[in-house]
Amino acid sequence: MNRRTFVKQTCITCVSGGLIPFLITGCQATHYTSGLMNATGISVPKSEFTYLKKEQTLTRQYIIIQNDKLEFPIYVYRFSDTEYSALWMKCTHQGAELQAAGDALHCPSHGSEFTNKGAVSNGPAEKNLRSFPIIVQNETITIDLRQS
Repeated sequence: MNRRTFVKQTCITCVSGGLIPFLITGCQATHYTSGLMNATGISVPKSEFTYLKKEQTLTRQYIIIQNDKLEFPIYVYRFSDTEYSALWMKCTHQGAELQAAGDALHCPSHGSEFTNKGAVSNGPAEKNLRSFPIIVQNETITIDLRQS
């Protein structure tokens, strides 16, 4: 793709509302946590997904785990109290760190987009994101970093 085509498509996307979901979810505060590393992975309490607002308990859609022992953060999306996805926030196109935008991840470098399950929804990336198995036990979510 040449520069002119890229700029034209980018402008069309912006004008047609393709960035509106990112702008809307950008108003919501992203919750970061460091988690607890162990020999096989990293754990976070389920309570990281809840917060109080005007004396009402609300649930976050996702959290981001940032830990000094991780090269890239991990995006953990909550589908239900027992179903989560954990995704490596590294773009499969050229390795840039992704940005969370609600139920999607966006690459600021070249515009690739990924779903909350890691599937490519918009290129230039062609490969899905690396995902990790999750074990939910009682009030703890454990992400197994040994597998992908």
